[in-house]
Amino acid sequence: MLPIAPDLYLRPVTVADAGALYRIIDTQRPYLRQWLPFVDLTKQGTDTALYLQTIVGSTTDKVFVIVANEAIVGLIGFKSIEYFNRKLEIGYWLSEHEQGKGIMRRSCSRLVQHAFEDLHMNRVQLKVALGNHRSSNIPQKLGFTKEGIERDGELLNGYFHDLQVYSLLKREWQPEQL
Repeated sequence: MLPIAPDLYLRPVTVADAGALYRIIDTQRPYLRQWLPFVDLTKQGTDTALYLQTIVGSTTDKVFVIVANEAIVGLIGFKSIEYFNRKLEIGYWLSEHEQGKGIMRRSCSRLVQHAFEDLHMNRVQLKVALGNHRSSNIPQKLGFTKEGIERDGELLNGYFHDLQVYSLLKREWQPEQL
Protein backbone atom coordinates (compact mmCIF):
# COMPACT_ATOMS: atom_id res chain seq x y z
CA MET A 1 0.00 0.00 0.00
CA LEU A 2 1.15 3.53 -0.78
CA PRO A 3 -0.36 6.03 1.67
CA ILE A 4 -1.00 9.58 0.50
CA ALA A 5 -3.31 11.10 3.13
CA PRO A 6 -5.52 9.69 5.91
CA ASP A 7 -8.41 9.40 3.43
CA LEU A 8 -6.40 8.60 0.28
CA TYR A 9 -4.09 5.75 -0.67
CA LEU A 10 -3.01 3.47 -3.50
CA ARG A 11 -3.03 -0.29 -3.16
CA PRO A 12 -2.12 -3.02 -5.62
CA VAL A 13 -5.10 -3.98 -7.75
CA THR A 14 -6.61 -7.45 -7.37
CA VAL A 15 -9.14 -9.36 -9.45
CA ALA A 16 -11.60 -8.78 -6.58
CA ASP A 17 -11.61 -5.07 -7.57
CA ALA A 18 -13.21 -5.86 -10.95
CA GLY A 19 -16.77 -5.17 -9.80
CA ALA A 20 -16.04 -1.72 -8.37
CA LEU A 21 -13.96 -0.69 -11.38
CA TYR A 22 -16.54 -1.98 -13.85
CA ARG A 23 -19.32 -0.03 -12.10
CA ILE A 24 -17.37 3.20 -12.57
CA ILE A 25 -16.70 2.43 -16.24
CA ASP A 26 -20.27 1.33 -16.94
CA THR A 27 -21.96 4.31 -15.26
CA GLN A 28 -19.58 6.90 -16.75
CA ARG A 29 -19.15 5.61 -20.31
CA PRO A 30 -19.94 8.89 -22.13
CA TYR A 31 -17.32 10.76 -20.12
CA LEU A 32 -14.60 8.09 -19.97
CA ARG A 33 -14.79 7.07 -23.63
CA GLN A 34 -13.65 10.56 -24.66
CA TRP A 35 -10.15 9.67 -23.50
CA LEU A 36 -9.89 5.92 -22.79
CA PRO A 37 -9.74 3.36 -25.61
CA PHE A 38 -10.72 0.39 -23.44
CA VAL A 39 -14.16 1.71 -22.43
CA ASP A 40 -16.00 0.43 -25.52
CA LEU A 41 -14.26 -2.94 -25.17
CA THR A 42 -15.44 -3.28 -21.58
CA LYS A 43 -18.97 -4.59 -22.08
CA GLN A 44 -19.40 -6.55 -18.84
CA GLY A 45 -17.71 -7.13 -15.50
CA THR A 46 -15.93 -10.23 -16.76
CA ASP A 47 -14.05 -8.06 -19.28
CA THR A 48 -12.63 -6.05 -16.38
CA ALA A 49 -11.82 -9.23 -14.44
CA LEU A 50 -9.95 -10.71 -17.44
CA TYR A 51 -7.92 -7.53 -17.81
CA LEU A 52 -7.04 -7.55 -14.11
CA GLN A 53 -5.96 -11.19 -14.32
CA THR A 54 -3.45 -10.30 -17.03
CA ILE A 55 -1.88 -7.42 -15.13
CA VAL A 56 -1.82 -8.81 -11.58
CA GLY A 57 1.18 -11.02 -12.33
CA SER A 58 2.82 -8.77 -14.92
CA THR A 59 6.48 -7.79 -14.66
CA THR A 60 6.12 -4.84 -17.05
CA ASP A 61 2.99 -3.34 -15.46
CA LYS A 62 2.32 -2.50 -11.82
CA VAL A 63 -1.22 -1.23 -11.25
CA PHE A 64 -2.93 0.26 -8.20
CA VAL A 65 -6.49 1.18 -7.33
CA ILE A 66 -6.99 4.71 -6.05
CA VAL A 67 -8.94 4.57 -2.80
CA ALA A 68 -10.53 7.77 -1.47
CA ASN A 69 -12.70 7.72 1.63
CA GLU A 70 -12.60 3.89 1.52
CA ALA A 71 -14.08 3.75 -2.01
CA ILE A 72 -12.30 2.79 -5.23
CA VAL A 73 -12.38 5.87 -7.47
CA GLY A 74 -9.92 5.04 -10.24
CA LEU A 75 -6.83 3.25 -11.43
CA ILE A 76 -3.21 4.33 -11.72
CA GLY A 77 -0.07 2.44 -12.47
CA PHE A 78 3.24 1.86 -14.15
CA LYS A 79 3.30 0.42 -17.63
CA SER A 80 6.12 -0.51 -19.94
CA ILE A 81 8.56 -0.82 -17.03
CA GLU A 82 12.11 -1.19 -18.31
CA TYR A 83 14.22 -2.16 -15.30
CA PHE A 84 17.50 -2.24 -17.24
CA ASN A 85 16.99 1.25 -18.69
CA ARG A 86 15.37 2.40 -15.43
CA LYS A 87 12.37 4.02 -17.06
CA LEU A 88 8.62 3.58 -17.08
CA GLU A 89 5.35 5.22 -18.02
CA ILE A 90 2.47 6.19 -15.75
CA GLY A 91 -1.11 5.74 -16.88
CA TYR A 92 -4.25 6.65 -14.96
CA TRP A 93 -7.96 7.35 -14.97
CA LEU A 94 -10.32 8.73 -12.34
CA SER A 95 -14.06 8.76 -11.81
CA GLU A 96 -15.58 11.95 -13.20
CA HIS A 97 -17.24 12.61 -9.83
CA GLU A 98 -13.87 12.69 -8.04
CA GLN A 99 -12.12 15.12 -10.36
CA GLY A 100 -11.09 18.60 -9.30
CA LYS A 101 -10.16 17.47 -5.77
CA GLY A 102 -6.42 16.97 -6.29
CA ILE A 103 -6.77 13.19 -6.04
CA MET A 104 -5.00 12.41 -9.30
CA ARG A 105 -2.23 14.97 -8.83
CA ARG A 106 -1.44 13.56 -5.38
CA SER A 107 -1.72 9.97 -6.65
CA CYS A 108 0.68 10.69 -9.52
CA SER A 109 3.06 12.47 -7.18
CA ARG A 110 3.08 9.45 -4.85
CA LEU A 111 3.68 7.09 -7.75
CA VAL A 112 6.56 9.24 -9.04
CA GLN A 113 8.07 9.12 -5.56
CA HIS A 114 7.68 5.32 -5.53
CA ALA A 115 9.32 5.08 -8.97
CA PHE A 116 12.37 7.13 -8.02
CA GLU A 117 12.88 6.12 -4.38
CA ASP A 118 11.77 2.48 -4.27
CA LEU A 119 12.18 1.22 -7.84
CA HIS A 120 15.29 3.37 -8.53
CA MET A 121 14.02 4.58 -11.88
CA ASN A 122 15.73 7.41 -13.73
CA ARG A 123 12.89 8.46 -16.05
CA VAL A 124 9.11 8.64 -15.65
CA GLN A 125 6.96 9.37 -18.67
CA LEU A 126 3.30 10.35 -19.07
CA LYS A 127 1.28 10.50 -22.28
CA VAL A 128 -1.88 12.59 -22.43
CA ALA A 129 -4.42 12.86 -25.24
CA LEU A 130 -4.19 16.19 -27.01
CA GLY A 131 -7.11 18.26 -25.75
CA ASN A 132 -7.44 16.51 -22.40
CA HIS A 133 -6.62 19.65 -20.45
CA ARG A 134 -7.45 18.29 -17.00
CA SER A 135 -5.06 15.42 -17.52
CA SER A 136 -2.29 17.55 -19.04
CA ASN A 137 -2.40 19.84 -16.00
CA ILE A 138 -1.11 16.99 -13.83
CA PRO A 139 2.38 16.53 -15.33
CA GLN A 140 2.72 20.30 -15.66
CA LYS A 141 1.97 20.81 -11.95
CA LEU A 142 4.41 18.04 -11.04
CA GLY A 143 7.33 19.59 -12.94
CA PHE A 144 7.40 17.27 -15.95
CA THR A 145 8.89 18.55 -19.20
CA LYS A 146 6.72 18.49 -22.30
CA GLU A 147 8.83 16.67 -24.88
CA GLY A 148 6.50 16.86 -27.83
CA ILE A 149 3.69 15.12 -29.66
CA GLU A 150 3.42 11.42 -30.45
CA ARG A 151 1.49 11.64 -33.69
CA ASP A 152 -1.40 9.18 -34.06
CA GLY A 153 -0.26 7.57 -30.83
CA GLU A 154 -3.61 6.16 -29.75
CA LEU A 155 -6.56 4.54 -31.50
CA LEU A 156 -9.68 5.89 -29.82
CA ASN A 157 -13.25 5.41 -31.03
CA GLY A 158 -12.07 4.33 -34.46
CA TYR A 159 -9.72 7.27 -35.05
CA PHE A 160 -6.06 7.88 -34.32
CA HIS A 161 -5.30 10.70 -31.90
CA ASP A 162 -2.13 12.58 -31.01
CA LEU A 163 -0.62 12.29 -27.54
CA GLN A 164 1.40 14.87 -25.61
CA VAL A 165 4.52 13.26 -24.15
CA TYR A 166 5.85 14.47 -20.79
CA SER A 167 8.86 13.21 -18.84
CA LEU A 168 10.55 13.75 -15.51
CA LEU A 169 14.11 12.66 -14.74
CA LYS A 170 15.22 11.73 -11.27
CA ARG A 171 17.71 14.61 -11.16
CA GLU A 172 14.86 17.06 -11.95
CA TRP A 173 12.44 15.63 -9.41
CA GLN A 174 11.57 17.70 -6.38
CA PRO A 175 9.40 15.83 -3.89
CA GLU A 176 6.24 17.66 -3.00
CA GLN A 177 4.14 17.57 0.12
CA LEU A 178 1.35 15.12 -0.56
